[in-house]
Amino acid sequence: MGSLLGLCLGKAPTSSQLFLFFALGTDVQPGEEMEVIVEETISVRECLKIMLEKSGQPGDMWHLRKMDWCYEAGEPLCEDATLKELKICSGDTLLLIEGKLPPRGFLKVPMWWYRPPGPSGQWASQDLPSHAAPQVSSRQAVPTRGAPGHVPLEVSLLYLGDVEISEEATLRELKSQSVLIWHVLHAMVRAMALPFASGLAVQSPALLRAWAMESKRPSRLLRTNGCRLKEYKLGRRTEICLEPLQKEENLGPQDVLLRTQLRIPGERTYGPAEDLVWDTARGWTAGSLRQSVANFYSLPVEKIEIAKYFPEKFEWLPISSWNQQITKRKKKKQDTLQGGPYYLKDGDTIGIKNLLLDDDDDFSTVRDDIGKENQRQLGLGRKKSREALRAQSSDVFSNAGTPTRSRGPEASLSIHVGSFR
Repeated sequence: MGSLLGLCLGKAPTSSQLFLFFALGTDVQPGEEMEVIVEETISVRECLKIMLEKSGQPGDMWHLRKMDWCYEAGEPLCEDATLKELKICSGDTLLLIEGKLPPRGFLKVPMWWYRPPGPSGQWASQDLPSHAAPQVSSRQAVPTRGAPGHVPLEVSLLYLGDVEISEEATLRELKSQSVLIWHVLHAMVRAMALPFASGLAVQSPALLRAWAMESKRPSRLLRTNGCRLKEYKLGRRTEICLEPLQKEENLGPQDVLLRTQLRIPGERTYGPAEDLVWDTARGWTAGSLRQSVANFYSLPVEKIEIAKYFPEKFEWLPISSWNQQITKRKKKKQDTLQGGPYYLKDGDTIGIKNLLLDDDDDFSTVRDDIGKENQRQLGLGRKKSREALRAQSSDVFSNAGTPTRSRGPEASLSIHVGSFR
């Protein structure tokens, strides 16, 4: 009683068949999905062929991904596996994505060039020309710009291309293939006589630092050049960016690479970012980090304040000796910057304030103010949209004429709990 049934054209699928939706690309709009009925025992390759024929797409340079619960494309589906083995169910939506999957045991890794801001980053401080990237790929250079006066937190990325490589290959071999692509790009840039061409040369793969990316930002540092790619567990959606170095580095498992920025006294901005290698052999403590920062900048440890930057929130969290006055039992459990609230890792930005010249408690910048205001406006817009949708839904139900069930009178509720003493 009360169920809604839909009458659809075509013969109903049998118990061994699946009714699936599919669409082209990842930007799927409501009503653009197509439908197909296939046997659950067919392979993903056969299902892909059927969907390409029904959608009228030529060629075979496509692969399938399943739409996940948040309406985004998931991991690519293995073409040799059957739909039943992958637990594809009736009603699922599959996405036809351009690009053929690499053979089993191979990875197709999107590679980016990353130049952090600072004195050595000659073209990170300016926008890349829009006509440079299309000659290399359909993707454009992606400069992430901040407000004027906040250069250290900019990120500049240039897409190099996709590298197809075996999972058994080492990180050094991946860097070598990327350098070959980069030399081609460098030659093209020099031929175009662009002003930043002199800062693009790479002499050796050993002068490259590799990062796994998340949300178009360097996230996880890939340390050992001789380590095989499969040991990093990159996955099929991982993107990697390469950062040029002035000299070779050999980071150990106990070393943490941090971006440090010295705040300019009297101004809400920072100087150029510098790399600090923090040895955590003595523990991930606030005191150890403060001492390392003080030694790096030749400042008294009691005359500095440090804070970690959270770019997604535009906030700075001071790292102080907040746990010195608690009991030893709690200190042993809490005195680690790996856990909350800091979750310190490679690539994090650390702001340093020299108390000899600046005793202000504020670490924020003008860019942070702008970012927070944009987030607030975005939140207000979403709230208004939800309220409008809620009001529209209530109007629909109120005009539907559905009889409402009258509620009985409210009565008090008493709960008696027995004594177990």
